[in-house]
Amino acid sequence: MGIITMDKIQIIGFQSYGTRVRFYARGRALEDENIDLEQKGIFNLLLNTWKRFETDEVKNTPIKINFGDNKVVHGTTDHEGYYLIKEDFENVYQFANEEGWVKFEISFTTTDLKREILNKNIFPGEMLIPKNSAKFGVISDIDDTILHTGVVSSLKWKVVINTIFRRAISRKALEGTADFYHQLHRGKTGTEANPVFYVSHSPWNLYRYLELFLKTNAFPKGPILLRSMSSFRLRKNVDDQPQKQKEITNILKTYPHLSFILIGDSGEKDADIYLEITKMFPNRVKAIYLRSVADRKRMKRVADLFTDFNDIPYLIVGKTAEAITHAKTHGFI
Repeated sequence: MGIITMDKIQIIGFQSYGTRVRFYARGRALEDENIDLEQKGIFNLLLNTWKRFETDEVKNTPIKINFGDNKVVHGTTDHEGYYLIKEDFENVYQFANEEGWVKFEISFTTTDLKREILNKNIFPGEMLIPKNSAKFGVISDIDDTILHTGVVSSLKWKVVINTIFRRAISRKALEGTADFYHQLHRGKTGTEANPVFYVSHSPWNLYRYLELFLKTNAFPKGPILLRSMSSFRLRKNVDDQPQKQKEITNILKTYPHLSFILIGDSGEKDADIYLEITKMFPNRVKAIYLRSVADRKRMKRVADLFTDFNDIPYLIVGKTAEAITHAKTHGFI
């Protein structure tokens, strides 16, 4: 009988966000499946997709985070291997770089794992703290807003094909979007360092794929907020908010002094969510940009939603140049 070998284990730190007095980190502990996101070939792409979704979690396991000045916070992974660590500190920002990013190291703390651990049990993580110079924040969808996925295609077959058969480094952003986001990040003065948050209905299993896409296409660095696979299976009450709306709500509550520009597409429920956010947080949304999609019924539905909406500037975007002109007109860039 052959010897069964087990994969090494690792901790993936998701780029998160916090405040000057609130440390906030999230991520997931998993077996390392040796996924190479740059591999070519249909077989390799299929294998990597299978590995991304057939995860082996390191469940209910204690971990710790070390950052500046030997500060340590402790936490535990849950039944799916995720962790969420929140703790108050007097001045977390003293450890931030010029863009507001705080770097830290994550480690397993238990000696009972009986598993080989990658990277000598040291894994990187980062948390963003917006600078005082920030005039507003940007919250952006990903699918069909900056990355063409085909989310409005019949049975979403284009989403499946694009995700499985195309590498992150070969996928191009929608024309002009990275430049637009950098202009928003820099703001009107060019030095504002306005924070950019990427919020999507995609599962956390695609975190590294989307992170590589954003980096390859030179988007401003920002927290990436997704959702767990289990949330796809749960039956929701009628009154339950979409996970994307919960994430956006948490961002606005975390930074009550900031207003936000919301960017999405007209294909799914971004318009509904963004309008609801404007009601929940009066005077906190500076503008709404919605990318048009090739679906007449969906476009008419969105147009009807905005028929009597005159509270804040909004724009249905056909080309990114239109959004850039609009943002200049309103003094955002």
